[in-house]
Amino acid sequence: MRTSIATVSLSGSLTEKLTAASRAGFDGVEIFENDLLAAPLTPEEIRARCADLGLRVDLYQPMRDIEAVPAEEFARNLRRARHKFELMRRLGADTVLVCSSVSPLAADDDALAAEHLARLAGLAEEFGIRVAYEALAWGRHVDTYDHAWRIVEAAGHPALGTCLDSFHILSRGSDPKGIEDIPGEKIFFLQLADAPLPAMDVLQWSRHHRCFPGQGGFDVAGLVRHVLRTGYTGPLSLEVFNDVFRQAEAGPTAVDARRSLLVLQEAVGTADLPAPVVPTGIAFAELVTHDTEPVSALLGALGFARTARHRTKPVDLWQQGEARVLVNTGPAVPRGATGLAAVGLRSPRPSAAARRAEALLAPVLPRRRAPEDAPLDAVAAPDGTELFFCPEPARAAPGEQPGGPAEPPRPDWRADFEPVAHGPAATAVRRIDHLALTQPWHHFDEAALFHRGVLGLHAQESVDVADPYGLLRSRAVTNSDGSVRIALAVGAAPGDDTGRAQHIALATDDVIAAARRFRAVGGRLLPVPANYYDDLAARHDLTEEELRTYRELGILYDRDPHGVFRHCYTRTVGRVFFELVQRDGGYRGYGAVNAPVRLAAQHAVRAVTGG
Repeated sequence: MRTSIATVSLSGSLTEKLTAASRAGFDGVEIFENDLLAAPLTPEEIRARCADLGLRVDLYQPMRDIEAVPAEEFARNLRRARHKFELMRRLGADTVLVCSSVSPLAADDDALAAEHLARLAGLAEEFGIRVAYEALAWGRHVDTYDHAWRIVEAAGHPALGTCLDSFHILSRGSDPKGIEDIPGEKIFFLQLADAPLPAMDVLQWSRHHRCFPGQGGFDVAGLVRHVLRTGYTGPLSLEVFNDVFRQAEAGPTAVDARRSLLVLQEAVGTADLPAPVVPTGIAFAELVTHDTEPVSALLGALGFARTARHRTKPVDLWQQGEARVLVNTGPAVPRGATGLAAVGLRSPRPSAAARRAEALLAPVLPRRRAPEDAPLDAVAAPDGTELFFCPEPARAAPGEQPGGPAEPPRPDWRADFEPVAHGPAATAVRRIDHLALTQPWHHFDEAALFHRGVLGLHAQESVDVADPYGLLRSRAVTNSDGSVRIALAVGAAPGDDTGRAQHIALATDDVIAAARRFRAVGGRLLPVPANYYDDLAARHDLTEEELRTYRELGILYDRDPHGVFRHCYTRTVGRVFFELVQRDGGYRGYGAVNAPVRLAAQHAVRAVTGG
């Protein structure tokens, strides 16, 4: 199907918005009136610009407070409409959006509303224009799609149809199944938006918190299926009012928008994309650093051993159990800017995973490698983290690998590393339990959709975490067995570098023994205030010995219906710290209840040490 996006969904000038929409692959645009009024270009120049970019002007919007008003007010509305229709003819737009009235002058009179809309449609028809009538969720008298359709049906004018908007329908809890009773040719336009499910005034919810399909809590795909069953043949168009999107760069937002429609089209069966290849584990986490000494000291204290060195690059492999950390001493890394730059994901079909990512507009990363280096496909996540698809040993017979046919075997990426002399690694850590990646302020929803749509991971519900200087949002994505867990978080505010720390959580069977060993060799654990343990004693029935041990080592405690979670943190090096975690009995969470204490403790350490 054709795709479109409302210019109000993107930031910047109208020309910047049009360019971003075209580059992202959209077929058309809805031009929002405010964008046109503020543009220095004439309607003819905008029309030509759209044609040069391969964009169709699918809709001009909005026209407000038209129907069911006193006669003299309606006469003024028709005069205004005539001017708008003439402008639309110059612009090359053939459909106008008319919102249900919110005017205090509007009467609760469906017959009058139908009469006025029919007269408006008759005027529009003279200009070759169609009128799409939409029920606003906060309309004064018309606030549901079925009510709007009854008025359109009563008006009976061929140039009058309805516009369906997923936000206005789903935010009111309307049953979208009734859409199937509307003839497809009378659905003139379909606008799509998702949204989280907060309790707030619907107008504020609409104007500030919409998001692209797949990023919120609405069943947008279900609604679209109902629309398609009517025979609707128009575009799938995004109309998203969002404060973050309006401040973010238009280009990446347009790509995110287009990706959301591709995932949506796949869900409703109108797009043929490569099937998702869900990663089966974390092969490695790669740190980049200007100075290896602090990172090496921290890894050594955690029980890792430096086991190998890359043949051609300044990259060391540190390993303990199945946990692998690469340390890359990049020449361009600023001093003190140690960070988590790349993640290796084990994949049963790396090439297919890369094709899926590319089809969903993920940037494919060129990789400089020597001829003898193992070929690895890599793409960039929205925050810039490089994701490598690493082959894993085949566990199924040829042709039986999950997600599709087997691929030709590839060299193991570890063959690029030459062993080095080292002492035996400790065995406290078994593997990487999860990675925590703090996203730039404007990439949080995009990151959740990316990891769900591109990687096939399941996105859990967002949680809010109190920080001493704001409120953080966090959302975990995971595969079915928990062998891949990534916690996505967003800082408290734009440019909030204090919230940009990343961390690697290491799974252990005995967090107390691991913490004692770490501290015994000089490692420094994050100190936790005594007040936390006083509260812990009140919340959970723990022995005095347990509480004393937890207090001594800075171990935090949580419990869910499935099990128990114990965890502690190292001090931060650059932007990275490590977490030792012990999951017992099938615990599924990440200790979110303890996050405010951890964040406050990190702020306190930073205030004293400056890092």
